[in-house]
Amino acid sequence: MSANLAALSYLVSGVLFILALRGLSSPVTSRAGNRNGMIGMALAIVTTLLVAGVTDALTWGLIIGGVAIGGGIGALIARRIAMTAMPQLIAAFHSLVGLAAVLVAAAAMYSPEAYGIGVEGAIRSHSLIEMSLGVAIGAITFAGSLIAFAKLNGNMSGAPILLPARHALNILLALVIVGLIVYFVTDQPHWAFWTIAGLSFVFGITLIVPIGGADMPVVISMLNSYSGWAAAGIGFTLENTALIITGALVGSSGAILSYIMCKGMNRSFISVILGGFGGETAAAGGPAESRPVKQGSAEDAAFIMKNAGSVIIVPGYGMAVAQAQHAVREMADILKKEGVKVSYAIHPVAGRMPGHMNVLLAEANVPYDEVFELDDINSQFAQADVAYVIGANDVTNPAAKSNPQSPIFGMPILDVEKAKTVLFVKRGMGSGYAGIENELFFRDNTMMLFGDAKKMTEEIVKSLG
Repeated sequence: MSANLAALSYLVSGVLFILALRGLSSPVTSRAGNRNGMIGMALAIVTTLLVAGVTDALTWGLIIGGVAIGGGIGALIARRIAMTAMPQLIAAFHSLVGLAAVLVAAAAMYSPEAYGIGVEGAIRSHSLIEMSLGVAIGAITFAGSLIAFAKLNGNMSGAPILLPARHALNILLALVIVGLIVYFVTDQPHWAFWTIAGLSFVFGITLIVPIGGADMPVVISMLNSYSGWAAAGIGFTLENTALIITGALVGSSGAILSYIMCKGMNRSFISVILGGFGGETAAAGGPAESRPVKQGSAEDAAFIMKNAGSVIIVPGYGMAVAQAQHAVREMADILKKEGVKVSYAIHPVAGRMPGHMNVLLAEANVPYDEVFELDDINSQFAQADVAYVIGANDVTNPAAKSNPQSPIFGMPILDVEKAKTVLFVKRGMGSGYAGIENELFFRDNTMMLFGDAKKMTEEIVKSLG
């Protein structure tokens, strides 16, 4: 394949990646976005193979075998993965991108001639810079993603682990890594490369371990950004236009998404990276108070909603855990037939990753025009007869507005407490992922519906019928 044709092909794949990101910004166009991304990636892979001029059967066999094994594993995981496990799956994928960046950089270091970046073992200076940055960011992404996976999957406590003098340790690690990069670029010793990789791996752990579970949506988008920049760095080393474009798109979009998530939580990006949202929580939360709550049944909830004029459903992680989205949609369909106006309120950080609730509702074929973000629906709670909260804990806690001592103070929340009646579905009185008690439980207009979210909603559906 000629250089001009390859450049054109990479440009087309880059445009398809941009269209994919644009499509994924809305549930309505998400399928088309996914399709554009798949076509763009297939085009980029084929172009890369043609540019490489692979001719021998063994190499083709290894390539096809690798694609078959990786594709088979990916297809199997995609078919079996539960929607509740999607956040940790994303974290695992980010770790693989980081690991790939480290391995490609290592291969380029040991065989620079094969990558066209050096002669007789001497690697060009700019390639060394790109390589060392790629391996550093890749190792940080790999280790950080593993910690995020462990926290989300329950293998590690979601509470922050506050290391002694962690800020000083992170600063020291960063300075040593930068110094080693300078030394590696100057003298090219292999031990410096692997030391950079090892220290970056440790840095990834110390960076993510102190971050509490409530900040996990930001961590996921942040690691997504890191994986993109790692890919872009290796793209420069390989002089691969498609990899540079893809990495830059992923890196920049992840950074923008991280900013949006931080804005949704009224927190600065730096404060999240430094850890602590949840660190203060553990101290401030203390033991839960023993206060009386108003408890109801499925029959009570069905009677209240059937006689309501408008119901706003607020989904949270509890809905995801119980896989209750289909039952919720069935309940909403019955209410709409009774003449009740039904809408859904989504908080930017509800669930364990950005867009988690939107994906679940889309899976249940909830009409897109009934789903609203926080800014668009918050003013409607005051006019709503019922707010049906299904496992959304921290994002509905009035303490974020009323208690300056609360670790979530200042975080924008859904104003569910303003509804005439709040029906809160929850297994028990336990705190949310931020580790603090929800003041909403004890409000006079709140009725607690204790039990599994799916079973409780199904019982309400039966009572409505």
